[in-house]
Amino acid sequence: MYWLALLLPDLPLQVFTRGTADPGLLAVTESRPRQQVVAASPAARALGVSAGDGVAGALAVAPDLLLRPRAPELETATLAELAHWAGRFTPHVSLDPPGGLVLEISASLRLFGGLQALAGTLVQELDALGLQACIAGAPTPLAARWLAASSPGTLAMARGGWQECLAPLPLAVLADAGVGKDILMLLHGIGARSLADVLRLPRDGLARRQAAAVSAALARARGETPDLRDWFVPPARYTARVAMAAPTDNVEPLLFAARRLFAGLAAWLTARQTAVDHCSLTLEHESGPATVLELYTGAPSRDEARLGLLARERLAALPLPAPVEALRLESGLPVELAPKSADLFGDPDTARENAGLLFDRLVARLGTDAVTSLRPCADHRPERAWRPVRPGTRLPADTPVPGPRPLWLLAEPRALRGSSGLILLAGPERIESGWWDGADVRRDYYVARDRDEALCWVFHPLDRPDEWYVHGYFG
Repeated sequence: MYWLALLLPDLPLQVFTRGTADPGLLAVTESRPRQQVVAASPAARALGVSAGDGVAGALAVAPDLLLRPRAPELETATLAELAHWAGRFTPHVSLDPPGGLVLEISASLRLFGGLQALAGTLVQELDALGLQACIAGAPTPLAARWLAASSPGTLAMARGGWQECLAPLPLAVLADAGVGKDILMLLHGIGARSLADVLRLPRDGLARRQAAAVSAALARARGETPDLRDWFVPPARYTARVAMAAPTDNVEPLLFAARRLFAGLAAWLTARQTAVDHCSLTLEHESGPATVLELYTGAPSRDEARLGLLARERLAALPLPAPVEALRLESGLPVELAPKSADLFGDPDTARENAGLLFDRLVARLGTDAVTSLRPCADHRPERAWRPVRPGTRLPADTPVPGPRPLWLLAEPRALRGSSGLILLAGPERIESGWWDGADVRRDYYVARDRDEALCWVFHPLDRPDEWYVHGYFG
């Protein structure tokens, strides 16, 4: 087995900064054990604000500093979103709080081009989510986390003696394995400064000094005892939330934050080889009810750029009642979508996809009430064989498939002067139905070409074969 650890040391800050390109002067605070700064943005750190500072001292050096209270629930939700995303690379993902997760990727290495290539891909795609993580790899999950915390970028190969890479790590990494501060102080008091120093100590002596947790942690990290992990089980629907660094009603910052959410949704769908034709983007305001944008795609899709374009169309035409402080994305139920292979001569479905994108943009710009789709009904009469439905409605598996039908169906059949100018090409198709509701028809339909070379759909009543009518045109 081989594990990659992703550790987000600045997670309390990143949950607020990932939704904006420039967070400005921002600091995250908590009140226990005292009012202090937990993390600060680069601009704030440049002015001298740092983690551990008191709030009063931070405001003294940066009077314009924006303070946000720490949001543990949002941090947990962001880690879960990250686990959704990581499922694209491996199904074996385990949450590793605080601020991290571990991936068992031995079965995925060949698929993604090897260990180095996979690590590079993770870094690039994390950036699309607006997150920065320290990444390291090792044959055990705890060793991978320790390396990510103290020596990010290290990829310890699974060969004999790999445990030597743990020796230089500081004692502080033991806290990630549940070793208490009193034990760490004890080790520091007897002169231990690194794991190498601890490994030289007799384990019996550690046990007598109530430091057995240290030996247990080292055994797990070195692969001498099992390190069992619970796998992350994703829910049936994708949900994610991103907070704005500061409330805003400007469209561009909102779109920037929304793209972070769409990137996560696209990765979650790719991992499951599924797609969605509907998702909800909720804008949470400082006060008052939230604004909900329903985004419909004409066909199931997992294209984040497409969703971003639809969001832009909706936001551009939407008056916001108040500044937005957070965005939340929830997907519809996913449907299966087979992966597409690249084509040597170009994608033959491009034209169809472009038409679908135009349809989606019209719905986003004009609203679902202004654009409708047609759905066949189980009725042979052309006038009653369809009904309008909301865009994006999927047809049931038992949808009837009639014979050839014209795209342009006239509202009322138009009488012709006999059939002398018609060239009958196909037919007849007899339609004799509707006796039960008083709108019965008894007709023979043909595909024909008229005097003007138009391809049309004509019929004559069974009881009046000399009367001909045109009911629609194919082109």
